[in-house]
Amino acid sequence: MTQKRSGIVPLLQHEAAGGVLLLLATICAMALANSPWRDWYAFFLETPVAVQIGQARLAKPLLLWINDGLMAIFFLLIGLELKREVVAGELSQPAQVVLPLLAAVGGMVVPALIYLFFNSSDPTTVSGWAIPAATDIAFALGVLALLGSRVPRSLKLFLLTLAIADDLGAIVIIALFYSSNISFVSLLLAALVLVILFFCNRGGVRTIAPYLVLGFFLWLAVLKSGVHATLAGVVLAFFLPLRGGPPGVEPPLRQLEHDLQPAVVFVILPLFAFANTGISLAGLTPAALLQPVPLGIALGLLLGKLIGIFGCSWLAVKAGLARLPEGASWRAMAGVALLCGIGFTMSLFISSLAFEQGEGNTLLVDRLGILVGSGLSGLAGYVVLRLVLPSSEAGRQHRSKKGKH
Repeated sequence: MTQKRSGIVPLLQHEAAGGVLLLLATICAMALANSPWRDWYAFFLETPVAVQIGQARLAKPLLLWINDGLMAIFFLLIGLELKREVVAGELSQPAQVVLPLLAAVGGMVVPALIYLFFNSSDPTTVSGWAIPAATDIAFALGVLALLGSRVPRSLKLFLLTLAIADDLGAIVIIALFYSSNISFVSLLLAALVLVILFFCNRGGVRTIAPYLVLGFFLWLAVLKSGVHATLAGVVLAFFLPLRGGPPGVEPPLRQLEHDLQPAVVFVILPLFAFANTGISLAGLTPAALLQPVPLGIALGLLLGKLIGIFGCSWLAVKAGLARLPEGASWRAMAGVALLCGIGFTMSLFISSLAFEQGEGNTLLVDRLGILVGSGLSGLAGYVVLRLVLPSSEAGRQHRSKKGKH
């Protein structure tokens, strides 16, 4: 049986192409929202979609099915990657985790503080503090992939590990700060499903179908509980077996990860971007970016990520807690820190939670801040890395000489 590839190389290939699709989806959404077809765009997102089994009926607009349903599959994939990396990947080696983990903490705290500096006095906007704390893995790795072989593998692994740690932080933030109207009956039902999942894992169930069926009921219970439904995807992932099963057959976790990755990267994330980035520019002026919400988000992504990630990395190395990635310079680390300011899909998702009950103007300008901050961060990161990293030929010669030694 031919083994499917796993690891950094196929992931980067997927994410690079996915980054292009995210950009195209954003351009299409912006074009439609500012065209004579903008009403059709809004009608598409507001289309009611219902699922009914007997007397049980679940009805939501299409936009909420995308944000609550399809994004749960995205978080399932994130959870699968997290478990694999923690158990048998890059995150299983403590020495390799210290630097990106500390950098991720700085990259979440400093952007949040910058946002709060501009918005702490307004009770209607203060809840958006976590928006600039997120990093979009697909876009960040996509931009990095544009630089080709001149990027050291160690730097790619640093960015990937940092982004995974960042996503884990975002998951914790969503669970703790963006859940409301808790239903304890629904939480008890979710706990019951978790017990069944536990016994499936311990009992040697090595087929995917039972886990997916139970995962659906877990998602439904979490959806009704008041805790955000996407967290069900992360929790389900940690019950998927990573080892065991018949010889020559991939364990359920690896198999599901391989099956989901193309769908998430090429369908779910672009669809989420298309549904959430259609901003009408009618009546907007450059001064709109100077409002507290977009200014806090944009500066949090552009400057907060740079200061937080680079600053914590520098402190960790100088304190002897960690070492720079092999073949990386401090200037290259600054470029990677800038790339992490591409919040985009994760920032948009947290924004939809923070301001779901907010005023329309807030929902408009926060997306403006996300797009501007993410765009400037991506452009600045690419330019810095292109200037400081050696050319592909120089990089090959350096690695060749190093190999001879």
